[in-house]
Amino acid sequence: MKFMKLGSKPDSFQIDGYNFRYVASDLATDIVINIRDVKFYLHKFPLLSKSARLQKLVATANEENNDEIYIQDIPGGPAAFEICAKFCYGMTVTLNAYNVVAARCAAEYLEMYETIEKGNLVYKIDVFLNSSVFRSWKDSIIVLQTTKSLLPWSEELKVVGHCLDSIASKASIDTSKVDWSYTYNRKKLPYENGNDPLWNSVRKLQMVPKDWWVEDLCELQIDLYKQVMTTIKTKGKVSGDVIGEALNAYTLRRLPGFSKGVLQGGDVVKYRSLVETIVQILPTEKGSIQCSFLLKLLRAAIMLECGETEQQELIRRIGQQLEEATVADLLFRAPSGESMIYDVDIVQNLVEEFAMHEQNAQADSLMENEFQEIRIPRFVPDASKVMVAKLVDGYLAEVSRDPNLSVSKFVNLAAMVSSFSRPSHDGLYRAIDMYLREHPGIGKSERKRICRLMDCRKLSAEACMHAVQNERLPLRVVVQVLFFEQLRATTSTGNSTPELPGSIRALIPGGSHGSSRSTTTNTEEDWDAVPTAEDIKALKGELASLRLGGGDGRVDSNRDVNNGAKINAEKVVAYKMKGLVMSKLFSKLWSSKERNGEISSSDTSESPVSTNADETKSTPSRSRRQSVS
Repeated sequence: MKFMKLGSKPDSFQIDGYNFRYVASDLATDIVINIRDVKFYLHKFPLLSKSARLQKLVATANEENNDEIYIQDIPGGPAAFEICAKFCYGMTVTLNAYNVVAARCAAEYLEMYETIEKGNLVYKIDVFLNSSVFRSWKDSIIVLQTTKSLLPWSEELKVVGHCLDSIASKASIDTSKVDWSYTYNRKKLPYENGNDPLWNSVRKLQMVPKDWWVEDLCELQIDLYKQVMTTIKTKGKVSGDVIGEALNAYTLRRLPGFSKGVLQGGDVVKYRSLVETIVQILPTEKGSIQCSFLLKLLRAAIMLECGETEQQELIRRIGQQLEEATVADLLFRAPSGESMIYDVDIVQNLVEEFAMHEQNAQADSLMENEFQEIRIPRFVPDASKVMVAKLVDGYLAEVSRDPNLSVSKFVNLAAMVSSFSRPSHDGLYRAIDMYLREHPGIGKSERKRICRLMDCRKLSAEACMHAVQNERLPLRVVVQVLFFEQLRATTSTGNSTPELPGSIRALIPGGSHGSSRSTTTNTEEDWDAVPTAEDIKALKGELASLRLGGGDGRVDSNRDVNNGAKINAEKVVAYKMKGLVMSKLFSKLWSSKERNGEISSSDTSESPVSTNADETKSTPSRSRRQSVS
């Protein structure tokens, strides 16, 4: 720490109790100066020779025949006045970062200028500040902290401005030029201890991190911290990610429990002001702030009931980089008094913001490409969309454990990412299965509504294996999964399967577009019913026995490489699947149609129907299966 000694005479100030100060001298004191609740018994001559204000006050007191002067508003109080008085007597005074601002403000108040006497206190302190204090990293921070209790004097004298500029300039300097001790907690460099290591007679270079100044600024109160960070950002030499790291470190230091997503008591008003201020000074560059930090800020803002403006700004910023989040980050607790465990509405707002941002970005890109007359595909796969869709799938699987999560909230959130193209629906299937397991009492229509979110063609072999044994899924979903698995194995096209053939779309009422076949309400209910374990086992056994090829329905393996063979295989699988399902599982469905006179000649010729009433009425007991975890 820098310091400056003024004067050469010994300090002869004496203290008598708490409220009395006097100078030990052979000469009797001739003036009493009251600084708040402290009395100073002093001599007029040394004081009046250096202070224009005291000259005026003494003159006024003489006119009133009063030997006491009352000063209540001097900045720095009795301690600062004592420094000024000792300087007037020529006594030794030591100025440092802790007392220099108070002394400077008091000297200004007492008008200790060069016009009164050369080398006066105001001049000497200004020299010390400019030549030493403002050139020191640590001293600048300490001085800035002392200015808060001396407002508005410290601000009017531009001490605050000089401190801010000094700190911001040093934080913005090239790290290769940092040659001072740059943190309070850092161990001293070897050469500072006198042990300078040499390697081949060359001094080892000390690597200074870009965020070397972050921890030191955490010592500042939030109002001063805001001023410093604003000044640093204005200079524009510090990258946004470093500023983001600084804000993160400050919040962790100043907000107890922030890292754990909880608040550990304390002054709520103070903490609310802190969070709102941090939000206001966030860097504007996308990606400069970690998404996890922004989500913790949002969590704190909600708990502290921060302003709507700050909360919406955080939602906007998080939405722009939502792909960086994790499921744990999104588990916001529902407000007290609500029946749900988690606040799903917040996540819906975040996903909506992400979708809006991506849409705007795509529109801007298309306009730019059109202006440049560059022809590119209109829809380009976006990795961030895939990541957000996967994130939402994982989130839904987690919140589905909440028994009070409504079907509407589940479906609405899942539908928000339904347009995001992703190669697999395994995560969505897991979420759907989890919801069905935790909400066994939902109706057929709600079960159907949830399952419509899933594309069976995008399930992996493992997920399909689980789905066809899943007694919680509607019958139509099990049939679709079985069909696509059989078709995938037949065409040997890997994980990608072709569009559902028209014959199978006609088979399934939910996907029947342009079919002449009509279905009644009872038929829809049959399709949406949950199959028994015995039904599923029988259907799987029949599928496993299917053989495709040759003139009797088989497809030559040598022709699978061309489109003709692929189409032929689809037709064969569709035909046999249709006959299988109709004969084994849906005799009641077609019996109902016969009673209503709705079966066409083409229907009866293609699908043999069993009318055995005992077969349709039997409902074997179910064997429960565990959900995919």
